[in-house]
Amino acid sequence: MFLKIRSSKPEVKVVTRRKPKKCLFPLLCLASLGLWLGYKQLQSYFVQPEAIFVLGGHEDRERFAAQLALKHPDLPIWVSSGSPQHYVTQIFTNAGVSRHRLRLDYQAKDTVTNFTSLVKEFKAQGIDSVYLITSDNHMNRARIIGEIVFGTQGIILKPLSVPSDDSPEPMEKIVRDGGRSFLWLLTGRTGESLLRLE
Repeated sequence: MFLKIRSSKPEVKVVTRRKPKKCLFPLLCLASLGLWLGYKQLQSYFVQPEAIFVLGGHEDRERFAAQLALKHPDLPIWVSSGSPQHYVTQIFTNAGVSRHRLRLDYQAKDTVTNFTSLVKEFKAQGIDSVYLITSDNHMNRARIIGEIVFGTQGIILKPLSVPSDDSPEPMEKIVRDGGRSFLWLLTGRTGESLLRLE
């Protein structure tokens, strides 16, 4: 007689952890960036700027700023590395803007230094928000730099674009100057001597 013994192994459930999906982190970064940009857009919508800040380099920007200055007669006007001093003064004078409102600064060598050379001056004067005037094809880069340099110092931008026939700037310039702006935050230097600039 044979005794049949059944060997029954207890059923073991193997629990495996799901590996986090690799695409989750980039999605969170993009969502955070989208929320931050939306917040900055809303913030600029409600702010009442305390100065007009013109990124020089094109006469059209200075003419646009002169017309804006007429609508806001109490705001000081800062032109960073624009046309020659006598020419800029003439543009504003011809538009009917007092030259006493003008502050011309020629320290900047490029778009990044337009912001880094004046941020301390703005803070010292208690300026917490500005109209940012530049060409429409240049605005994306200027906003990125401005949000990094001015935004980290508590200065809010309200961008106003000047129409231009030029094509938008390449993404490489935006990324490069965004990186230079972060470099300035970390070191106080913009790295302008390391790069072949505009």
